[in-house]
Order: sequence, then C-alpha cells, then structure tokens
Amino acid sequence: MVSTPSSSPDPQHQDVTEVDLVVVGAGPGGEALASGAAAGGLSVVVVDRHLVGGECPYYGCIPSKMMVRAADALAEASRAGTLAGDVAVTPSWTPVATRIRDEATTDWDDDIAVRRLEDAGATVHHGVGRLTGPRAVEVTLPDGSVMAYAARVGVVLNPGTRPAELPVAGLAGTPYWTNREAVQATGVPATLVVVGGGPIGCEMAQVFARFGARVTILQHGPRLLPGDEPEAGEMLADVLASEGLRVMTGADLREVAHADGTFTLTVDTGNDTGDDTGEGTETLHADQLLVAAGRTPNLDDLGLEAVGLDPASRTIEVDERMRATVDGEPVEGLWVVGDVTGKGAFTHVSMYQSGVALRDVLGQDGPAAAYHAVPHTTFTDPEVGGVGMTVRQAKDAGLRVRVGRTATETSSRGFTHGPGARGLITVVEDADRGVLVGATAAGPGGGEVLGLLALAVHAAVPVDTLRTMIYAYPTFHRAIETALGELAEE
Repeated sequence: MVSTPSSSPDPQHQDVTEVDLVVVGAGPGGEALASGAAAGGLSVVVVDRHLVGGECPYYGCIPSKMMVRAADALAEASRAGTLAGDVAVTPSWTPVATRIRDEATTDWDDDIAVRRLEDAGATVHHGVGRLTGPRAVEVTLPDGSVMAYAARVGVVLNPGTRPAELPVAGLAGTPYWTNREAVQATGVPATLVVVGGGPIGCEMAQVFARFGARVTILQHGPRLLPGDEPEAGEMLADVLASEGLRVMTGADLREVAHADGTFTLTVDTGNDTGDDTGEGTETLHADQLLVAAGRTPNLDDLGLEAVGLDPASRTIEVDERMRATVDGEPVEGLWVVGDVTGKGAFTHVSMYQSGVALRDVLGQDGPAAAYHAVPHTTFTDPEVGGVGMTVRQAKDAGLRVRVGRTATETSSRGFTHGPGARGLITVVEDADRGVLVGATAAGPGGGEVLGLLALAVHAAVPVDTLRTMIYAYPTFHRAIETALGELAEE
C-alpha cells in the first residue's frame, strides 16, 4: 500500500469519517477500481450522482449496440433477395425498446451495479462528491445532508462526460434528443435530423433510417468520422447515401425552433451528398432532432481548485500511473481515470486505466500506462475500426511514413459475401523502424478484424514478420496481407 499522510486532512466539517479510498464517479473504470481496491483489503467509499456503471451500460455502448444489432438484422433481410430468395420484413421498434429497457438497463435502474459493489465490500452513495482538500471529499446526498470523508490512501476521480450543449439560437428548451433520449425512445420519428457526424451520430442515424425514418446528418466538418482516416469517412458517407440518408458536410446549424411537434432548423450549407443545394442557407423540418456533437467533461463541480487543479479545464493531466499532476508533479493522493484524462473517450480506455491506477493505489508493481495502440470501433454497417495513428498523425509526429491500402469488397471474401461487403484496410508504417504505428479496418466485422492490427501496433511486430504470416482464406482479415503488399511512401 502507498504511504498514508501523517495527519488527517481537515475538510472543514464537524464529523469526518476516515476510510482508505474514496472513488468519485462510478463509470466502468471507477467501478472496477473500487471493486479491486475493496478486494485488496481497503475500506472504499464510492460516490456517483447518477447511475452506478456510468454512461456505457445505460445510455451508450450496451443499449446502442442492441439498436445496431436490430438495424443490421433488417439490412441483412433486405439483402436476402439477392442472395437467397424473397424475404418480407416489417420493422418494429417495440422489440428494440423492450430489450433495452428490460435486458440492458433494467428500466434504467442501477440496483444490480450497487449490490455488486456492496458485495465487494464498498460503501456506495448516490450523491455529489467534491474535493475539499488533499485526500478530503464531501458528499452531498439527495436529501441535502452532507458527509465528509478523509481518505488515508487517497481519492480516485472518474467523473466522465455528459452530452455537450450546443450554443445554437433557440435550441435550449426544445425537446431535442441526445444519445440518452435516443436509447430511451419508444418509437421511431418519421423524420430525423442528426447533428454530428462522429461515431454516435453515424450509428444512430443509420439505425433510425433502417427502421423507416427519413434521416439527415449535419456535420460541421468536411467529412464523417473526423478521427479516422479520410477514406473511411468518405466510404461511410457513400454507404449512408446509398441507403437513403442525406449527408450534409460543412454544415452549420444556426437556429432551431420548435412548434406543433415540428423542429425547424436554419442551416448554413456546405457539401451535400444527398441533394446538391450549393452554398447558402437552407431550412429543414423534422419531427425529431438528435444532437450528437461532442461531450462535456464533468469537471465543473468537483472542487478541483481545492487541490490546485483548474475546474475550467477540459482534461486533467495524469502521469503514467494515473496520478493527477500539476506542472508535471503528482498531486498528493489523487488518481484520475476515464474520459477526463484525454487519453481516449472509450470504455476500454477507462477500464485499462483503472487497472494501472489500482496497482498504484495498492502499491503493486506493473506496467505503466501506454497509449500508442488505443483501438476504437464505430458500429455502423460497415463497421469502422481504427488503432494507433492515422496517416496525418504519423506525419505530424515527424515519422517517415509508408501507407498501404486495399478495398475489402474486392477480396475473395468480399466477392463471396456479396451485398454489404463494402470496406477497406489501411496500414500505416513507420518506415525507419519497419513497424506499423496505425491501421484502419472497415467492413463486415471491422472491429473484430482490427484485433490483429491492434496486436501488431501494440507489440511493434515487424512488418517483415507480418508478411510471413499465413492468412486464412477466404477471410476479410486476409485483406491485411494485401494492404501490407501495397505499402509505399507518400
């Protein structure tokens, strides 16, 4: 165990309870760390202002993938006419909403997650936790009462993020959706405008379109999926347009009004893959508006100033052991995991960081955090997976870059798969070291194909070794061999 302070901190409260560890925010990383610390013999208090488990199981990864699975089933049924004969399917949102309510979220109730932590030995509070000094936390409970804790080992912050509120005239006060309302939907709107062409926006747009909504995507930037390779975003835009969605890039939402059940949107238009309106202003009407344009870190009500951190920051700097830092020096007894570290807003990053932080909390040895091979997947159809650096990022880092690309639909597996085989593989090599530093796998099962590439980037497997592998035939991952054969400087 790490050393404890020589004297208890004074959180300026009459009654102070001493424990070993306080975890503020119980997203996946915080929950896992708290359970591990309790199993390691520490007395642990967990505080969360909403649902224990965080965004992922209630409003993010889990319910959204149920939506994706259902929409993909409809798409596959529509392809049966080409592959196997006529199939008639009538879309119904009821099974989707029922699965999300009953199986994924237990009607947005966290009793199971709370019991899981309590069974591990932790104490759980629903409330607002704030730092009042080093190793000191005050918890405001729903009834307004306040509890104060002094943590002998320290405090872990895992506050997560919330949907960003766009500063668009007229938007506030309208019944627009974020991802949270979208996964709770009990029906499909006839028309839907999605603001944001990132992973959440693209997934949701395709899902609702496949269930019958007429969908328009408004993307501020020049392409969809701006964090991925340009060819991946361009390919996805083509696929969505072929399915009847309207994709407007370079589009700025200027004003929103809502009356009589209809949204009226004023949009400064840019490129448009669905209807070439040119430059200017366009008015759109929709039954529903979904805003999926970024996230806001939950750092504004944590008492960060009490330990020398800036509450106006979008991230908290951490070292390789997940200890918060100021000017490169660790903050006494404070660890941070999850989205607010700025290392990747993914559940798997938070879980990874929780393991690193837990070892440090318990005084155990182990590898430091490393982020050179962070993977991610957008679960559209086709899936778009990426790991490590894009071509642009590698060049900006000063590397001598070689790039290999191939289309998966032209492979033997793509040929036999038929409809729905659209995809691509891009590999990015540090030519001086002869190893991959990044890759993209898009197509059917793109997130699964990515596993091989993530391993190659993480372990710095020499490209010459990857070329000597035997790739099963005919598989989608065999296209990696073709992409490696196309490596060339650019």
